[in-house]
Amino acid sequence: MKNTPLVRKLGTFVALTDVEHSVLETLHRRRRTFVAGRDLVHQGQSDQAAYILASGWACSYKILQDGERQIIDVHIPGDFLGLRSVLLHMSDHSIEPITDIEVSEVLVGDLLDAFGKTPRLALAVLWAASREEAMVVEHLVDIGRRSAIERMAHFLLELGARLALVGLGSKGGYQCPLTQYLMADALGLSAVHVNRVLRQLREEGLVSFRDGFVIIENYDRLVDFAGFDDAYLDHGGPLLA
Repeated sequence: MKNTPLVRKLGTFVALTDVEHSVLETLHRRRRTFVAGRDLVHQGQSDQAAYILASGWACSYKILQDGERQIIDVHIPGDFLGLRSVLLHMSDHSIEPITDIEVSEVLVGDLLDAFGKTPRLALAVLWAASREEAMVVEHLVDIGRRSAIERMAHFLLELGARLALVGLGSKGGYQCPLTQYLMADALGLSAVHVNRVLRQLREEGLVSFRDGFVIIENYDRLVDFAGFDDAYLDHGGPLLA
């Protein structure tokens, strides 16, 4: 349990005790699997559970009236899925597995019981939710003010930092199952434009993406190019001992 992606992530905020590890373990009792492409949460759905993503990748998205899709976020192991929707009793977006995934199903009663037993764990989950809100702010800046190539560079760096936190990536690169169509829906670009900016980044000797693997050729130059400041990800170390 101590080496799971969720524990690695929450441990960035609080140094978890054995009791808190035990409570977290109870949240993983109900395991479920979903195949790629089969929504586990539908927009407008009510009375659902939240999920902890144990393995695989997923995305949150909204479908517009004209059928266009906007991916709100990409989820990696250690992320909560649908937490806000459970608390608000209605999902304002859908969640689709990008790959086959394994999740732990968490009911509202499970959460309230866990938070009642371990208030510091509740603070850690609040921290994780606040961090996700900070990422949404950066994504808004991406779409509103960054150029397409800067947007892509920032997106790849953020994914790398998130994956490194849970032991699934490094500054040198990481496995990435995203297609160019998924990147397009996440970044507000066309698939053709995504292909073009990836080629530009490769030709600049900054980053390459092939065979499902992102290779960061020059991390410092890529950070400078994207204007990437990872302070919003809050990876500085436990704030609560």
